[in-house]
Amino acid sequence: MSIEILRYTAFAAEPGGGNPAGIVLDAAALSDDEMLAVAREVAFPETAFVVGQTPTGPRVRYFSPAAEVPFCGHATIATAVALAERDGLGRRVFTTAAGDVALDASTAADGSVQVAMTSVEPIVRPLDPDLRDRLFALLGLTPADVAEGFPVLEAAAGNRHPVVVLEDEDLFHQFRFDPAAVAELKTEAGWAGTITVLHRTAPLEYEARNLFPAGRITEDPATGSAAASTGAYLREVGAVRAGDRVVIRQGRHVGRPSVLLVDVPATGGITVTGGATPID
Repeated sequence: MSIEILRYTAFAAEPGGGNPAGIVLDAAALSDDEMLAVAREVAFPETAFVVGQTPTGPRVRYFSPAAEVPFCGHATIATAVALAERDGLGRRVFTTAAGDVALDASTAADGSVQVAMTSVEPIVRPLDPDLRDRLFALLGLTPADVAEGFPVLEAAAGNRHPVVVLEDEDLFHQFRFDPAAVAELKTEAGWAGTITVLHRTAPLEYEARNLFPAGRITEDPATGSAAASTGAYLREVGAVRAGDRVVIRQGRHVGRPSVLLVDVPATGGITVTGGATPID
């Protein structure tokens, strides 16, 4: 069977940046095992598979090299850009295992396609203290390292992400972790997304490290679902006001600088905006 696999990078802040994603626009005939095999062959954090259509847009599934995941923000942005380039700009609603996600494709100032992705209704809840303590032990952190006013919580806007905001900039950049041990804890806790670690660099600006051990990958260069979850988390803890735009920079720890724009309404889904370009 001949399968066309597109390769795009999303949320790039500069050439060589962003998070790469595989895209298969005609995957209706593929089995789960075949989609997983394609994702392993592509070897990007995730590959998106369009497995059908609804009246408002595509039905999409996502696979990392290790397993299917409910949702992937950067692969969604990349797929929406690829569809806009082929079929035109406008609004599409992606049907995913995490729920319906609205994508609005328009033309950016530089003539490229940009996509505003509005998440499912987010959920923010306390993080189990035992999981928190085990996570801290794996990352070499203590409760005293957490920034004041930023409790450790779990936020979900497609995937579940524990969110940790660190006060000290050097600690944020320098902490280390055992990928295998972190992957084991993620599986046990049901964190299909990343472990999100943040440092605030300005009132509405953050740098992020998103831990995602999967195959050869340890950290995600740009994580749309985590950015949406971060917006929901910041709304929950009172760190933003309705209508604020948060800038999240990510990826420099893995050599792929990225920027994600996060718009936070008073209620409802969080909107993450970015673009994507083909990988030659």
